[in-house]
Amino acid sequence: MAAHYDVLIVGGGIAGLSLASALAGRCSVALVEAEQELAYHTSSRSARQLIPSYGPPVVRELTVRTLELIAARDFELPEPVLTPRSFMLIGGEEDVAAEASGSMQPITHAEALELCPALVPDAFSAAGLDTHSFGCNAPLLLADHRQRAEAAGVDIITGARVHSAQRLGSGWQVGAGTEAFQAGVLVNAAGAWADELAVISGVEKLGLQPYRRTAAIAAVGHPLPEHSPMVAAADNTFYFRREGNDVLISPSETVPSGPEDAWPRAGDVEHLVERLNAITTLGITAVRRAWTGLRTEAADGVPVAGFDAEAPGFYWLAGQGGYGFQTSSAMAELAAEQIVAGQQGRGEAGGERPESRTAEALAATRWSIRR
Repeated sequence: MAAHYDVLIVGGGIAGLSLASALAGRCSVALVEAEQELAYHTSSRSARQLIPSYGPPVVRELTVRTLELIAARDFELPEPVLTPRSFMLIGGEEDVAAEASGSMQPITHAEALELCPALVPDAFSAAGLDTHSFGCNAPLLLADHRQRAEAAGVDIITGARVHSAQRLGSGWQVGAGTEAFQAGVLVNAAGAWADELAVISGVEKLGLQPYRRTAAIAAVGHPLPEHSPMVAAADNTFYFRREGNDVLISPSETVPSGPEDAWPRAGDVEHLVERLNAITTLGITAVRRAWTGLRTEAADGVPVAGFDAEAPGFYWLAGQGGYGFQTSSAMAELAAEQIVAGQQGRGEAGGERPESRTAEALAATRWSIRR
């Protein structure tokens, strides 16, 4: 016997969990996750930094709204999700000018060295600073979304990989693990597996591409000061930030991958350690642990959110492209409004729809994908 819900969310990362908490109490919701634990893949491998000046314009707009929503929630939590932590971009004049955007302001070479004394002076010639950036307690945010969702009656099922999905009548019938579900709306929040879920569901895939991104925690001989900014290369070849007495480092690679449980490749972290030891005085002595996540992107680099115009009741919430935590609360707010409106008989038919991916992700009239 299939369990009946208004909405079935596939994917237990930050996208799916934030939507579950946004929908909770407004309709009946279930969330299924293929792994035995939530947020197992990319969402547990985040840099934990929300940067309003990072990404294309629509991502920056979504980031500002996400920060507003999380900050409002922080007042109700025993400890805050957000902690102020500036973001500094360094490199050549042209690279910094090309990458600096939004709330980032140019600063002098001397100011950059004062903010991060570990930098070797001749390692860069220009810098920009975003003082509106925040460190993010990702585990706390994920846990809060789950608690809010479950408290309002959302059913969360782990170890339930979707193996079948078909449109029947006015809804969807889905098989996941050993369970069967019927739902009016099927939400594709499957991250790197989003196109695979579309194929299983008989929906045309969007050509979403996962990319590898590796990070590591490294021990250092000279720890960064407590309030040091996160530092990134304007040519997208590395970033680092303080992590207690250690540092979190990344080679910022963007290497195409299939959907998989990704792991670091030999040499990626080792080469980065050599470079950082040459351009900083951190004195990295050992790598404590390393991991790789997948950043899944649409062709235009903009997150995908909306009903599929060719598959009634199929909702895409995917392609966050490494901006998952930055955009999560705003995307969930948008998606929840669209899904509730669709459940009430609005939003799936009629009206002019924008092109397939959301260059207008915050627009209230943004109702569908693929048109």
